Amino acid sequence: MHPTAVLKNDPKLIRSWAMFDWANSSYSLVISSAVFPAYFAAVTDKNILVGTSYMPNSAYFTFTISIAYIFVALGLPVLSGIADYSGKRLYFLKLFTLIGSVACISLYYFKGMSTLWLGTVGFMVASIGFTSSLVFYNSFLPVISTEDRYDHTSARGFAYGYIGSVLLLVLNLLVIKYHTFLGIQEESSAVRLAFVMVGLWWFFFAQIPFRKLPPDSQNKFEKGIWSKGYQELLNVWHRLRNQKSLRRFLLAFFFYSAGVQTVLYLAATFASDELKFGGSELVLIILILQLVGLVGANFFAWLSRIKGNKFVLLIMLTLWILVCIGAFFTYSKTGFYFVAAGVGLVMGGIQALSRSSYSKLL
Repeated sequence: MHPTAVLKNDPKLIRSWAMFDWANSSYSLVISSAVFPAYFAAVTDKNILVGTSYMPNSAYFTFTISIAYIFVALGLPVLSGIADYSGKRLYFLKLFTLIGSVACISLYYFKGMSTLWLGTVGFMVASIGFTSSLVFYNSFLPVISTEDRYDHTSARGFAYGYIGSVLLLVLNLLVIKYHTFLGIQEESSAVRLAFVMVGLWWFFFAQIPFRKLPPDSQNKFEKGIWSKGYQELLNVWHRLRNQKSLRRFLLAFFFYSAGVQTVLYLAATFASDELKFGGSELVLIILILQLVGLVGANFFAWLSRIKGNKFVLLIMLTLWILVCIGAFFTYSKTGFYFVAAGVGLVMGGIQALSRSSYSKLL
């Protein structure tokens, strides 16, 4: 993507950029982890008819996530090529933010099996908006920061995300717990109100980076922009063929990122279905993940300055494998709290250093 001349390492600009993590991490915590999965399980049948056969609602939820990511994998590369060619990274960041936040708000109208289609489509579109926006958001890292500050800047973004999302989750929980005091008669309405709050939180806090980040090119989209985007994608592929280190990193990232995201999406479902965690216990687990993740992101960013990204990533992936093996042999709630702490510690560092490592290899 064509960088716009900007003063790098400007503290105000970096704080503004990190506020997008503050904004959109509300989705990853409230919608994908803490509240929506439990709500989905509560308002849908244990087995859902799909075509001519039934599947457990937990499997249905998982397939919904998978389909959303397939759409992202098929469409996003070309859109990235269009953004590269046209210099419209901020345009697409705004577009997917709008799509994702509106989709979150639409989940307020998902009330059970009669509106299953709305819950399914709304969740899928919100997932697409969230995942797609991150690609364009991450692309600003080398624009606003010098290479020696990538790790620190990336970790700051995740730190903002953890803090902002926890604050909104706590607010959501207070609204749900004291819904009658607030004049909301049904608890389910208070839960659905949390989805609206996520959409509004995401959209309005995103306006801070939108105002401060370098503007797009003023050129309009040309005729045949889709073919131009595809051609730009091919150009990137040809350049990639000559960059062995970047190819190897992207291949490794494809596999380990899929493993990390799978664990994060299904941790709450595993805890509730297999270990019989209650709602308050699940929230505690999510808070452990977020708060320990905050520590992990900053600790591993500090360690990478001493030992380098590659060494620290290998350490974290080794720890991740051990944590996942430990989770397989976990049959008690106490043991799962320790697993959650391990996941949180490594999760923050992996996400922050993966973003900065990619930028360094470009």
